[in-house]
Amino acid sequence: MNDRPRILVIDDEPQIHRFLGLALEAAGYAPLKALTAAEGLKLAAERAPALILLDLGLPDQDGQALVPRLLGFCAAPVLVLSARDREAEKVQALDAGADDYIQKPFALGELLARMRAALRRHSGQPAAAVLRVDRLEIDLARRLARMDGEAEALKLTPREWELLVTLARGEGRVLTHRQLLSAVWGPAHVEDAQYLRVYVGQLRQKLGPVAALLRTEPGVGYRFG
Repeated sequence: MNDRPRILVIDDEPQIHRFLGLALEAAGYAPLKALTAAEGLKLAAERAPALILLDLGLPDQDGQALVPRLLGFCAAPVLVLSARDREAEKVQALDAGADDYIQKPFALGELLARMRAALRRHSGQPAAAVLRVDRLEIDLARRLARMDGEAEALKLTPREWELLVTLARGEGRVLTHRQLLSAVWGPAHVEDAQYLRVYVGQLRQKLGPVAALLRTEPGVGYRFG
């Protein structure tokens, strides 16, 4: 048990802990249980979890305010699990630094897949020189993207290339409009959502058979993969 990745679950619903406790153990993880924000902060500091599953509706502090507090001292990715479905809530959590936002009720298989993706992104291993997503191969050193089996690379503009790489590096993660605009166009353009819509449309056209990899999260941002 000691060598299993520790997953801290911060949620005030005992039934969620019972359900996730069994599921996480079966998947090879060691679950840690916190019913309040205070307990969650204490366990995050003492037990160094590999990943944190955070509910927003906690009895002693709103989970939105807890995200930056956790990230201030803990390197673990934070995945928000919440019944709140307002776009503004999702954007706020993601912009605060949460790695992903998963709405309750959720499918266990999808949750575990999102956890694996987050753990891969935060593994601390050297960045890969080549990213592969489905049939798409992205060669970072040569600044080329091509489909498996195709000799010719995609004809991307410099901005389309930067957008594709940013999305691919966050594979499986929701990236908000502001995060993408800041990364690709710079902090001065975080409100220029029209730029992003135009370039996402162009990128989808050029991705052709794998365009469906670039998914829209309505009112929030985009997810790749």
